[in-house]
Amino acid sequence: MPVDASDARPVLELERATKSFGAVRAIVDGTITLYRGEAHALVGENGAGKSTLVKILAGVHAPDSGDLRVDGIDVHFRGPADARDAGIAVIYQEPTLFPDLTVAENIFMGRQPVRAGRRIDRRAMNSAATEIFTRLGVVLDPDRQARGLSVADQQLVEIAKALSLNAQVLVMDEPTAALTNVEVDRLFGVVSTLRSHGAAVLFISHRLEEVFEACQRVTIMRDGAFVRTDPIEMLTVGDVITAMVGRKLDTMFPKTPSHPGDVVLEVRGLSRTGIFSDISFQVRRGELVSLAGLVGAGRSEVARAIFGIDHATAGSVTVDGKPLRLGDPLAAMAAGIALVPEDRRQQGLVMGLGIDRNVGLASLRRLRRRGLIPRSAERLLAEDWARRLQLKFARLTDTVSTLSGGNQQKVVLGKWLARDPRILIVDEPTRGIDVGTKAEVHRMLDDLTSQGIAVLMISSELPEVLGMSDRILVLREGRLVAEIGGSDATETSVMRAATGQEAA
Repeated sequence: MPVDASDARPVLELERATKSFGAVRAIVDGTITLYRGEAHALVGENGAGKSTLVKILAGVHAPDSGDLRVDGIDVHFRGPADARDAGIAVIYQEPTLFPDLTVAENIFMGRQPVRAGRRIDRRAMNSAATEIFTRLGVVLDPDRQARGLSVADQQLVEIAKALSLNAQVLVMDEPTAALTNVEVDRLFGVVSTLRSHGAAVLFISHRLEEVFEACQRVTIMRDGAFVRTDPIEMLTVGDVITAMVGRKLDTMFPKTPSHPGDVVLEVRGLSRTGIFSDISFQVRRGELVSLAGLVGAGRSEVARAIFGIDHATAGSVTVDGKPLRLGDPLAAMAAGIALVPEDRRQQGLVMGLGIDRNVGLASLRRLRRRGLIPRSAERLLAEDWARRLQLKFARLTDTVSTLSGGNQQKVVLGKWLARDPRILIVDEPTRGIDVGTKAEVHRMLDDLTSQGIAVLMISSELPEVLGMSDRILVLREGRLVAEIGGSDATETSVMRAATGQEAA
């Protein structure tokens, strides 16, 4: 049975930790206590200091001051190996396995059991891996190559690796961000199993409904400082949000009544063989239309085909009544279409470039003077959008990799909004960002529609779809199966259409 934290000795304690990077104080009071047999949530807005705290626990960063104890003993990690030897393992949002090695080889990399002659004992290694997966209550072939594993299965391999190292503290950083509902349920089952075997699980997530489902206690940080720790049953979602942002959010979905104008985007019979078929819809000026559906329904693929990244095999797209040349992103941009992609790090930003360079990337032709891009012009453009979007940063020349997820998303939005688009396509606009920034993004989308911009939004979060949409288009298995007015839509009606159930 899970350990009662009130009667147990902490397995890990971090008290009053501080950490600065130059003039930036990432943590001014990092405090958290973990117990065996407990899932403990760490929540806060982007930039609250969560990632830095995790890196202190992982031995990546040494705190400037403060105390860290494992099983009551003071420790000073000189690197990740020290943290690993102390029984602390971090399962990152994007696992980094060796794709050409097997599952078992990834688990026991550098520690493979050997036979006589120093040859790797594959049978013993696979048997040990199978035993760990059995303990976790999951089935995964240890002899399977890691390449092609789902993100959920990759996370299981990382968890198995941690258990093979006798980890007693497992830190899960945004583990559900890229998982389906079924995979999330399986992960929560694994967390429950870990707890039952006496492990402490630190669970970091922006999805508060998951925090309340999976965790027993929650620690809240704001602006690099500890705010409070409470048993989950003593809190409401509203309590957590207020503590995170330091204020009450009037509403997560500040949707104002819309007054749609003329049709600005029309899609007719758009198809891509094997992906989606015969997609037709319209979006009007000042209207927010959502594409809803289950993962794999073809929503992102439709958006990519409209923008020209993927080639459609049939159909047409018109903007303001003028045909758009398909398969040509430059033509889409010239017509006034902007696309904020689902994966901001891989597709929306150049992580090694500064904030100013990233904001200007989609506007280079406008910024060009006599064949050159003046740095002053880039800087002025970036300053303008940083102010409008309330971007949090040290210097505009800082690489976007140093920003929190929410601020990275703002940079992507600024890059496209600087082009004054007629049509804004946003794919998962609030994935992986905190509740405060989510409310800011929602307010921004509402402001854009009020200015007459047509917004096509793709989201897997039903409350977001219901709260922000004028109309909802539901896709299932690559086909458009329903159109529901925003005021008429419910979670039940959208999910029935997405899953193919008949209305009751």
